[in-house]
Amino acid sequence: MKYGESTFDILYLLFAVISGLILLRRAEDKTGRLMGLAALILGCGDAFHLVPRVLNYFAEGDFTAALGIGKLVTSVTMTVFYVLMYYIRQGYYREKKDRRTEAAVWGLAALRTALCLFPQNGWLKNQSDLTWGIIRNVPFVLLGALIIVLYFRKRSADRGFRPVWLLILLSFLFYIPVAVAAGLLPVLGMLMLPKTVCYILIIVCFLRAVKNRERTVRR
Repeated sequence: MKYGESTFDILYLLFAVISGLILLRRAEDKTGRLMGLAALILGCGDAFHLVPRVLNYFAEGDFTAALGIGKLVTSVTMTVFYVLMYYIRQGYYREKKDRRTEAAVWGLAALRTALCLFPQNGWLKNQSDLTWGIIRNVPFVLLGALIIVLYFRKRSADRGFRPVWLLILLSFLFYIPVAVAAGLLPVLGMLMLPKTVCYILIIVCFLRAVKNRERTVRR
């Protein structure tokens, strides 16, 4: 169990970070660079939680605080990731700015981040309170729902990004039980594996998009 999970976590982090660097290097425009930045933030943010988790399996010591702080960092970086997903969509489909939608994205992201910073979350003790697990995730789920709807509306406009809305939806379906009740039922933590697979596939969509744009420019 620990070897399989640890190997998966390490390979995921390497894939996310390396893909982010590749995207940043090969990007021909701002949207491509945002994809690279999103992949990097995803990988680096998750590293704060996954690296202590792997070390906890193989090294002696108390990793309670490190695991808790790692969850806090990941919570914030995941919020930033979805803000970037909004701008990636806007640039990818070349849409004009919608100030109301943009304000909703930033408002939900700011509220989510603020709620994550409350001491009642118990990050340092790595103890997830059920009530606060729900409270801090309400704006995050609303943000995710908004991004899902936006990508869903464009599902027929481009083949490369067609599955993105579904991948985001699945990632939230896997994430919500873990975020809310994993403290009471630790076995739910296994749902983070398929959730991570969803993010890997989103990064694959990024890589394909940048590659296709390179082909278009060369023509």
